[in-house]
Amino acid sequence: MKGYWENPEETATALRDGWLYTGDIATMDEEGYFYIVGRKKDMIIASGYNVYPIEVEDIIYQHPAVKETCVYGVPDSYRGETVKAAIVLKKGKSVTEQEIREFCVQRLARYKVPRSFEFREQLPKSAVGKILRRILMEEAQSPTAGGR
Repeated sequence: MKGYWENPEETATALRDGWLYTGDIATMDEEGYFYIVGRKKDMIIASGYNVYPIEVEDIIYQHPAVKETCVYGVPDSYRGETVKAAIVLKKGKSVTEQEIREFCVQRLARYKVPRSFEFREQLPKSAVGKILRRILMEEAQSPTAGGR
């Protein structure tokens, strides 16, 4: 890659000293295999702990009432950021915030459990159907959203 078309600022951020910085975060197991665990820009830092949204989403998706979910960080005056989950339920299913929270508490470290949940009819998506986490984050930070 030589750079981003007509975007020298992004090119300078992504290309440094001959390396392409993708923003992906990965772990390596003891056998040398790499696993993508998230994107740097999506990582939530809650009270100094790194929370990867995909890890929390994978747990929430295991709940039988959940059709879709998106986990993201929202500003928190005490923790810096805190974990929030937007959830779309399957047709005909119901679940309370407390039930989802308990489900997460049983399967995640405490600092990874979302502090708030928002049930929605749908999640914002791109033209190809990818959930747009950025839109949810922007909504959460909007003064008119009241922190949603």
